[in-house]
Amino acid sequence: MSIRQLVRFDDKILRKISRPVEKFDERLWSLLDDMLETLRDSGGFGMAAPHIGILRRVILVDDTVKTELVNPVITAKSEATQRVFEGSIAPGAPWGFVVRPQKVTVEARDRLGNPVTQTAEGFLAATFCHEIDHLDGILFTEKSDEIVSDTKEIDRILTQSAKQRRRR
Repeated sequence: MSIRQLVRFDDKILRKISRPVEKFDERLWSLLDDMLETLRDSGGFGMAAPHIGILRRVILVDDTVKTELVNPVITAKSEATQRVFEGSIAPGAPWGFVVRPQKVTVEARDRLGNPVTQTAEGFLAATFCHEIDHLDGILFTEKSDEIVSDTKEIDRILTQSAKQRRRR
């Protein structure tokens, strides 16, 4: 496992559509392992392969449980929404508010190619949406209804969000 270089938020690769994974082999496993180490080093909660310059449909979320999703597709979204504060592990990324579904169901493959279905709510649902958007070349700033640039305000919002997540 190794820590990979993160691409900057303004890198054009983040605007490109990722290709499906076809081979579930040692190269994929190495990519997933490197993504986990890179994500943990960054202090983030989720990442997509484009964050490290790889245009493959792979995401990883490491919150309370590590989740690896290969070729993920959102198959159901709740009508109920939530307004979440988002950023990115990509250097140079801003912060902003985005309206996301409160609940999503994602179908994907695991690292061995086995089908998996995951239903998520709240923060995890928003994280899945955010990372899957990356696979389609969509940045959260395109969906944001408010970008926050004041450092003190960002710190205040992040502290408040962390407290809310701990209560759940």
